[in-house]
Amino acid sequence: MEDLSDIRKEIDSIDTQIVELFKRRMSCADAVATYKRAHNLPVLDRSRERELLARRAAQVPEDMKVYTEVLFELLMEASRNRQGERLGAGGDTVEKIRDALARSPELFPRDAYVACQGVEGAYQQIATDRIFRHANIGYFDTFDAVFRAVEENYADFGVLPIENSTAGSVNQVFDLMMRHNFHIVRTCRLKIDHNLLAKPGCGLEDVRHIYSHEQAINQCGEFLSSLRGVTVHACENTAMASKMVAESERRDVAALASRACARIYGLDVLASGVQDQGNNYTRFACISKDLVIYPGANRSTFMLVVNHEPGALYKVLAKFYDLDINIIKLESRPIPDRDFEFMFYFDIDCPAASPEFFTLVRSLESTCEEFRYLGSYSEVI
Repeated sequence: MEDLSDIRKEIDSIDTQIVELFKRRMSCADAVATYKRAHNLPVLDRSRERELLARRAAQVPEDMKVYTEVLFELLMEASRNRQGERLGAGGDTVEKIRDALARSPELFPRDAYVACQGVEGAYQQIATDRIFRHANIGYFDTFDAVFRAVEENYADFGVLPIENSTAGSVNQVFDLMMRHNFHIVRTCRLKIDHNLLAKPGCGLEDVRHIYSHEQAINQCGEFLSSLRGVTVHACENTAMASKMVAESERRDVAALASRACARIYGLDVLASGVQDQGNNYTRFACISKDLVIYPGANRSTFMLVVNHEPGALYKVLAKFYDLDINIIKLESRPIPDRDFEFMFYFDIDCPAASPEFFTLVRSLESTCEEFRYLGSYSEVI
């Protein structure tokens, strides 16, 4: 039996040869890029890659075929990225990001016309006031209307809830992301405290119907289950629920909402801090129609559809690992009218101007079935 140190010396010698061969291969990739530039050829050549993979897999024993295919897929991806860098573009998205960074404003705007769903006192309004110093807020009935207001240039920005630390993602908003054109320019993390609000003079024993947004209801499950003889109703917004209670002639109705709503609509707080978790936060996204990347952007969001084949998602995840980029959030949503196919949403932690970020974007754009970049931003806490 060979000594372990001798085996490792041989491995080190082989690795040194591999590095030298890899340098030669990447030099060839530079030459290929020069040729493709001269002849106006695309970086990606799928038929060539399939042929190469089949040829290399045929050169090894059966139990090494998978490892060989993985190795050469990585080599070909490195070659594509190198060619993209040498050609200067590397994909339409990379060029758009570079252009957005080049014309980036020095400061995030202090005031703007901002679209929100609901009415005064909604958590979206509170988040908007955190993001902007002096926002002129326009209220809309639905999340879809907020997207359309931004898309049609009626509003400069829109603010929407995207996820909660207790109840998870706001699925309605994620589904609407597939249908609208927009970019995320900032996010805000807001501490959420729900309170049971009712008309002055009403007691907890009088309440028979409670109204609130579905997310708020989910966040207060323990408190609501402790009440007897009470029916819970979901509505569009916590502030709209408060306004409805204030305007109602009934005295058996209440709303789950913020303390701000109690002040705005003249309601009493029957119970405070009724959410299940004290550490209850909601993230809100500030969206715009145009791609703008403000200074300090260190988070980005992508929408991806991977090829419908074994290992497709793993190959995508491996790209993040190889570049040492942290995935903050990974969400999947079914694609309408496409059976058992999903859109994946990635939030990542990586400066938008870093070389690793451009390499990632170039790689994802060239390998995913569908790729959409939703923007780079910083988060207000």
